[in-house]
Amino acid sequence: MEALQQTKFDTLALVHRGKVRDLYAVDDKLLMVATDRISAYDVVMDDPIPGKGRVLTRMSLFWFELLKDIVPNHLITADVDRYPVACHPYAEALRGRSMLVKKAAPLPVECIVRGYLSGSFWAAYQQSNTVCGFTLPAGLRESAKLPTSLFTPSTKAALGTHDENISMARMQEILGQERTEKVVAICVALYEKAAAYARDKGIIIADTKFELGICDGELILIDEVLTPDSSRFWPVDQYRLGGSQPSFDKQFLRDYLSSLTWGKTPPPPPLPAEILSRTAARYHEALERLTGHGLR
Repeated sequence: MEALQQTKFDTLALVHRGKVRDLYAVDDKLLMVATDRISAYDVVMDDPIPGKGRVLTRMSLFWFELLKDIVPNHLITADVDRYPVACHPYAEALRGRSMLVKKAAPLPVECIVRGYLSGSFWAAYQQSNTVCGFTLPAGLRESAKLPTSLFTPSTKAALGTHDENISMARMQEILGQERTEKVVAICVALYEKAAAYARDKGIIIADTKFELGICDGELILIDEVLTPDSSRFWPVDQYRLGGSQPSFDKQFLRDYLSSLTWGKTPPPPPLPAEILSRTAARYHEALERLTGHGLR
């Protein structure tokens, strides 16, 4: 499978090139294209993961449908044949890895929901059992299930820089109390419904990051949702309390990079073929477990 590192659609207006997605303006809509780029430690790797963008798109479409009763989303269509005429010259490149979506104003905060003690949250807990303003029970072990799902907002950092955790009080200063409360309720409901579904399919969603935006005065779910790029996915049958977990997400890549003498700043190191193929396999397995279907 040939990998797509970057799109170049000369007759469409490029709006933004993110870590993974390229956004184009099409009339009053946005064309969102998931490339095969992968980032780690906020650095985009030079080596793409074949098929990754298609996996992310298929998975997001699945979750948008499953979760639409909780909050509307930005999807108009992922059927390339229904895209505006301006997109037709690029139909084959777009097929399976793109969505036509509504324009929305993204909220200026990252919406993170955690169900398990892992990653940076675990690192912070080891210093103090009050993390992001939440006081957790003493004596929890790494990868422990949290007593309740926690919403932990952060800043949105520019490409190449790191997000920083913020307090709920700071989020209220940014969004206002009413909107903050609504965002928290939506995100926790999304996480808990998805986590219950995924567990039945053999996957623990340890934590995830949602993107919400405002469209026509209404909060909607935007960007990607509950993919291996935005979430920690652990296999239920291999879960062991008290350490890091095997995963279906890019933690495998992070672990490899952590074994190198690399300063986690650009330029990234080259990735061996084995790391690329094993990372791709994890993304594909997650898709198959959650949706019952692989890429066709």
